[in-house]
Amino acid sequence: MPAAARGYAGGMTTMPPDTLESPRLTARHLYWQGWRVARIAELIGEKAATVHSWKQRDRWAEATPTERVEGALEARMVQLIAKEPKEGRDYKELDLLGRQMERIARVHRYQESGKEADLNPAINARNEAPRKRKQRRNHLDEEQLELLKAAFHDSLFEYQATWYDAGQKHRIRNILKSRQIGATWFFAREAIVDAFETGRNKIFLSASKAQAHIFKNYIVQFVKDTCDVELKGDPLVLDNGAELHFLGTNSKTAQGYHGDVYLDEYFWIHRFQEFRKVTSGMAMHKKWRQTYFSTPSSLGHEAYPFWSGELFNKRRAKADRADFDVSHAACAGGQLCADGQWRQIVTVEDAIAGGCDLFDLEQLRLEYSDEEFANLLMCQFVDDSQSAFPLAMVHPCMVDSWEVWDDYRPFAPRPVGDRGVWIGYDPTGTGEDGDGAGLVVVLPARSAEEKHRVLERHRLKGEDYEAQAAFIKRFRDTYRIEHIGIDVSGLGEAVAEHVAKWFPTVTRYRYDPAVKGRLVMQAQQIMRKNRLEFDAGWSDLAQSFMAIKRELTPSGRQYTYTSGRSKATGHADLAWATMHALSHEPIDGPAEGAGQSVMEIYE
Repeated sequence: MPAAARGYAGGMTTMPPDTLESPRLTARHLYWQGWRVARIAELIGEKAATVHSWKQRDRWAEATPTERVEGALEARMVQLIAKEPKEGRDYKELDLLGRQMERIARVHRYQESGKEADLNPAINARNEAPRKRKQRRNHLDEEQLELLKAAFHDSLFEYQATWYDAGQKHRIRNILKSRQIGATWFFAREAIVDAFETGRNKIFLSASKAQAHIFKNYIVQFVKDTCDVELKGDPLVLDNGAELHFLGTNSKTAQGYHGDVYLDEYFWIHRFQEFRKVTSGMAMHKKWRQTYFSTPSSLGHEAYPFWSGELFNKRRAKADRADFDVSHAACAGGQLCADGQWRQIVTVEDAIAGGCDLFDLEQLRLEYSDEEFANLLMCQFVDDSQSAFPLAMVHPCMVDSWEVWDDYRPFAPRPVGDRGVWIGYDPTGTGEDGDGAGLVVVLPARSAEEKHRVLERHRLKGEDYEAQAAFIKRFRDTYRIEHIGIDVSGLGEAVAEHVAKWFPTVTRYRYDPAVKGRLVMQAQQIMRKNRLEFDAGWSDLAQSFMAIKRELTPSGRQYTYTSGRSKATGHADLAWATMHALSHEPIDGPAEGAGQSVMEIYE
């Protein structure tokens, strides 16, 4: 072989030493590397006809890509095996080339069998491994269900256990209750345990859809905390077929369902009698249960005859009428009445006697006026005939916000986009007579045809003035604030001073009979024109308005409006906060931003 050929072949990384004595192999590898036959013949010192003869006889051109790669791998491996001494990189390359030879062998097996497992051995291991069972949606096994039942029964106060027993014996439960004694929480748990155990449908209704979804939140959290299973869907459809629906009081959407019905805060539902027909129709079959529970509102509410038994007697001849005793003394332990309803009254004192340790009764008596304490916590109905805002005036303001407000996104970073809002704040009082603080966010109407909407309401207790001011400042990131109104009687002045550092145009209201009168009159005018809306589930805001009454001042010379222990500031914090926001509306309405506010004109 010519020296040129020897020098070239020795420099080829794919040419082992023995190819120097085998020009035929050298020619083959050069051909597979893309060399022309004439150039190969010139390089190895052979005639072109000879190289053409090798090409034809050994079928170089017909070799597959796999065969060409195998040839190169073989040549390089032989070269490295014959090399002495070897270096570390030679061993690494030999290992790499060996693994490539294994892959080529698997390709040959795959070409013969067509089985993917011959190409990838991991497939066999994967197929042989035990498969994980797909988690069934909204499913609990027997062990988890027993765990859920135990957690439910172990968490009950005495009066809640009474509610459970009554539900096992009676088809209709009707409960008048104090606020915050865990009724919604209990019935949510009772319902989900029964739904998993029996497969019975559950229908939850409240004054608004947002309020009804509190049931869902309790249910999802209970199952997650107890069984580590996250229920999903709306409605919730369990693996056993039970359906759980969460509805507002829109009678058009609250039809066509059947199951056990839970009606929350029914004393605050507008047009209750109309809606009750829909509700009872869902649970008309004898196997379905009905549960009604609520804090009391006004004696004039449509639901009062339903509670008192008057509605039952109204439809019957005089001889067939029954006597109903719905006093606390008669209903404290629960009683089955002539209309088939099991009734009970549970006051905050009853709840404490029944094991509930969540209340500081003496502190509550300081925070609420006697009338508010009796209504909110002692289950006594309000006679709103003397109220500045009777229930008949407040009720039309209560709407199902999730159904009606299609331009409000409560969970978005900017719930109303770049629209401006008004904030009203009634600060915490001072001393033993001090009350809670209330804040509302109002989306103002842009025209006389629009309505003001209370988007948020919050209550604060026990905060100093810096913390209160910091709480107000939080809303700067969520809304574009156009107005902040604060009562500066007492502690409110210090709060306003802090707010003024970042919102210099804060409006201060220093209460006296004239100022309070103007605030009330403007709010009354807005309500009478049906230009205010808030979520129907916010019974606390409705109660706050109803608590405001017109009374004579101690001098007897003029009228003022009071609602609590502190005559200077009043209580009903959410109502006053709402009026502080609404007072920013011009006296002649929101016509293209013209006009002055009521307070500016009087000042």
